Amino acid sequence: MDCSGTEAEYDPVQSKLLEEFMCIPNIDKAWIFKSGSGSQAMFVMSQANLLANKRRKFMLATHNSKESEESVKFQLSPFPIEMNGVSAFVPSPSGLKLLVVRNYENESLTQFEIWSSSQLEKEFHIPQKVHGSVYVDGWFEGISWNYDESHVAYVAEEPFRSKPTFNHMGYKKGDSLGDDCGSWKGQGDWEEDWGESYVGKRQPAMFVINVDSGEVQTIKGIPRSLSVGQVIWSPNNKGSAQYLVFVGWSGGKRKLGIKYCSNRPCAIYAIKFTDVSSSRSDESKNGENEAYPIYNLTKSISSGFSPRFSKDGKFLMFLSSKSAVDSGAHRATESLHRIEWPSDGNLPETTNIVDVIHVVKCAEDGCFPGLYSSRLLSDPWLSDEHTLVLCSFWRSCQVILAVNLLSGEVSRVSPSDSNHSWNILALDGDDIVAVCSSPVNVPEIKYGKKILNTYGKLSWQWLNISSPIFRCPEKVTSGLSSLRFKILEIPVSDVSENLSEGAKKPIEAIYVSSSKFKESRKCDPLVVVIHGGPHSLSPTGFSNSLAYLSSIGNSLLIVNYRGSLGFGEDALQSLPGKVGSQDVKDVLTSVDYAIGMGLADPSRITVLGGSHGGFLTTHLIGQAPDKFVAAVARNPVCNLASMVGISDIPDWCFFEAYGDLNHFTEAPSPDDLSRFHQMSPISHVSKVKTPTLFLLGTKDLRVPMSNGLQYMRALKEKGVQIKVLVFPNDNHPLDRPQTNFESFLNIGYWFKKYCKQ
Repeated sequence: MDCSGTEAEYDPVQSKLLEEFMCIPNIDKAWIFKSGSGSQAMFVMSQANLLANKRRKFMLATHNSKESEESVKFQLSPFPIEMNGVSAFVPSPSGLKLLVVRNYENESLTQFEIWSSSQLEKEFHIPQKVHGSVYVDGWFEGISWNYDESHVAYVAEEPFRSKPTFNHMGYKKGDSLGDDCGSWKGQGDWEEDWGESYVGKRQPAMFVINVDSGEVQTIKGIPRSLSVGQVIWSPNNKGSAQYLVFVGWSGGKRKLGIKYCSNRPCAIYAIKFTDVSSSRSDESKNGENEAYPIYNLTKSISSGFSPRFSKDGKFLMFLSSKSAVDSGAHRATESLHRIEWPSDGNLPETTNIVDVIHVVKCAEDGCFPGLYSSRLLSDPWLSDEHTLVLCSFWRSCQVILAVNLLSGEVSRVSPSDSNHSWNILALDGDDIVAVCSSPVNVPEIKYGKKILNTYGKLSWQWLNISSPIFRCPEKVTSGLSSLRFKILEIPVSDVSENLSEGAKKPIEAIYVSSSKFKESRKCDPLVVVIHGGPHSLSPTGFSNSLAYLSSIGNSLLIVNYRGSLGFGEDALQSLPGKVGSQDVKDVLTSVDYAIGMGLADPSRITVLGGSHGGFLTTHLIGQAPDKFVAAVARNPVCNLASMVGISDIPDWCFFEAYGDLNHFTEAPSPDDLSRFHQMSPISHVSKVKTPTLFLLGTKDLRVPMSNGLQYMRALKEKGVQIKVLVFPNDNHPLDRPQTNFESFLNIGYWFKKYCKQ
């Protein structure tokens, strides 16, 4: 066992450099407000706060004006404003009000603030007996102003359910302890949660607050079997009923882990809303609204989420992960659909779902590879009222797309010749505010000006921002300036008649190097980086931690093997049933390709992966024991047979091992366990001799750390050099700031140690 994790190992110069990389801000969200001849923007940014071990949120305001045909000026406010203790903030549709939500960690209450342009207008404290913390998780999360800005709908934890109380006499009736120190609370019935990152979170429920009075209504009529989220308001048509439209997930027989898993069945629902504060009669003074029936608007499809109404209110758009739900893949190629919304507000029993974007099986070279977009902007529409703008993966890049709601035509909005990754932040009328980055370029704001091209079709001219929204430390800028990257197209090695056409197409790997691709220069050590999932993607965007590894003298080979998002459904579905084989071959093929191109020194190649990337990392050092001089596995899947009984996603083990869910059961058979073992890295452990660093999170429910510990102990038993870091308060992503810092500081030193010639 390697016990070299001493202070002498940590060079303060490299520690300081890593800290500077970790503190590069992310640009998370933006809103645009019209202001005279120009516009104003409000950017939400976040930055690692290493001392507090949290992400620091702050807001930056700008005044935007066009300087020239090639440039837009963003006049920044003198200083950003830190949003300390703020869980969410949402501007109203007019931009005249700002809702600020504060969830307090001690669960004493939730605070709502309504701000005008100059001052705090209202403040409301919502006690736990009404509801718990507001969901701001990005999935169940839904905070929506209605059209006249009198109410806000949102999703929060339901109130605490009553628990039994006991005293010296036995059971005590009533739920309140009061001042009775001779009583205590029992635990009551156990309730299942949604797994990874939702431990301790109560059932999501829907509420509406009146922003004038602060009165909160619980929306009745929704069964507890549904977990609700992503609520929006129906169009404000005069004389028609007002509805709340939302997504509902059914727990079924069991709530399987939902984080990173879009294969959980869900539907779009609607329920009528009536404001009890204005309609309360003498017989109804208890503040409770009537329980209206709920309508399932998407009965004929297994998945519907991210609902959005068209500008004219005639259509309801939504995304669907039906290919994931129907196949069992935890994420897959998505589709886009629309239904007509009745102008009179009378919802029919059944709705006609129209496909706008189909699931793409296999795209022609250079053509749209399918939709991979987990959520739409709150207002994604251009002024023509039938074109929406969204982000999606396109092979190894993230791009911005425009979709014609009526024809289904998809066009690329971000530059087609750009190999950077683009993310839309907000629309400024028909113009676009976006963020662009690459493995060697920090995120920067870009402004897309709508124009008509020579063929009369929509196009966008991308203008430079005259002043950057933030500046990096000199050492970071210097370290990045010498780096270059390119996307390698790599033919697959196992083409056969049994493969689908999409699975025969080349894969891609992102190559990052300081050598500027000159073969005459001696190769730097190569780090092979493997994403998890497996149905995920490593896009060409900026990563603070990987940029640090590049800046200290490593080249990177970031492999998007078959099964990754962004390459069509055929390629994605070719992997299940072949994990540990096809994906391993793809990574080895990529490494051999880089060696053959003179981009790597075969004697100085290391490998890094987490989750399924850790599964591949530990497979690779067993199946190719002489290929890698060092390895790092972050919360790795090492033994499917032991993982299946303790993971929050046991279905994942069955699907990836068999290629379908026909075998899924909570009680695996001996044959199942035998197959899981044969397909796991643990089956190759006897051949491993590569020094391996393990990074494990104690609170990981996805791949509980016993999986990594078992594999580590097997290596230790046979004398392989190992090192283990355990983070007691981290779950699967290992993304808390201090954890991320210590992890990559150790990764850098581990690779440096074993790459010395």
